[in-house]
Amino acid sequence: MPCLALLCAAGAINAPDAAAALKPEQLAIVINDEDPNSVAVGEYYRKRRAIPAANVVHVRIPGKPRQISPAQFRLLKEDIDSKLGPQVQAVLMIWTAPYAVDCNSITGAYTLGFDGSQCAVTCRAGEPSPYFNSKSAQPFTDHKLRPSMLLPVESVQGAKDLVDRGIAAGFRTVPASAYYLATSEKARNSRAGFFPQPGRVPGRRLTTRVMQADVLEGAQDVLIYQTGMAHVAKLDTLKFVPGALADHLTSLGGDLLGTAQMSSLRWLEAGATASYGTVSEPCNHWQKFPNPSVLLRRYLSGDSAIEAYWKSVAWPAQGLFIGEPLAAPYRPR
Repeated sequence: MPCLALLCAAGAINAPDAAAALKPEQLAIVINDEDPNSVAVGEYYRKRRAIPAANVVHVRIPGKPRQISPAQFRLLKEDIDSKLGPQVQAVLMIWTAPYAVDCNSITGAYTLGFDGSQCAVTCRAGEPSPYFNSKSAQPFTDHKLRPSMLLPVESVQGAKDLVDRGIAAGFRTVPASAYYLATSEKARNSRAGFFPQPGRVPGRRLTTRVMQADVLEGAQDVLIYQTGMAHVAKLDTLKFVPGALADHLTSLGGDLLGTAQMSSLRWLEAGATASYGTVSEPCNHWQKFPNPSVLLRRYLSGDSAIEAYWKSVAWPAQGLFIGEPLAAPYRPR
């Protein structure tokens, strides 16, 4: 199979881009002291990733609400931001809920500011992210925004396993595949035009595979899995390599504790290291979901999971980024 033109062209994967991977000293973690699981996982993450003590923020959010009001969020954000130094380029919130601020995701609202206009008509076009497809290695320094991610803690052991997968991703490059499925749910195929061409990236030991199918079954080398389905079957038959990214284009994947459609939590439970989903009806604008070509290029260039995922979404207000942010299987060693 031919080398992928998108990725093998001169300069597509190069040292300056690869240097962008976020470092532990640039990440702040936010722990909810009202949630014992948040406290336990936060301490585990701090130790495993050697997060500086100055980068640990403690807040109190009682009751584990799925959604908080813009006024509640404003106070929470002010509390977090007041404790961050200029060296902090990204933020990890360690809890499962809250994950929404009205119609915005909590990660979208934190990073770009709450967008109330999106809630008037959730299907309207979103506000462009200045971080989309950026080469910036320091988003706060360059763009005055901090990409954020949520590390879910419904299961303490599950969260610890997730952290361990992110760390394992940095040890060695393993043979893997990126799977892109165009499904029978036509409305959910709006980003199929951005699927990379099938082929190999020899320097990264990666093969891209584009399929016309509703389900991927039995694959044992999954680095990326992107599809369009309300519910994704056969996840229990797959093996995700450390650092794997996986998401499905549907309306409510980011409603983590909801039951209307498949929650993005299912990807993490199946073995992925990071995922994405929207918390309110976005319609099928491709710009509200991870762009497959941008995500692949940024990840293979050495970006961490939080950087690659955030850089791949053009209109992220409704989108929730979840997982282990520092996973970077292609970071230079």
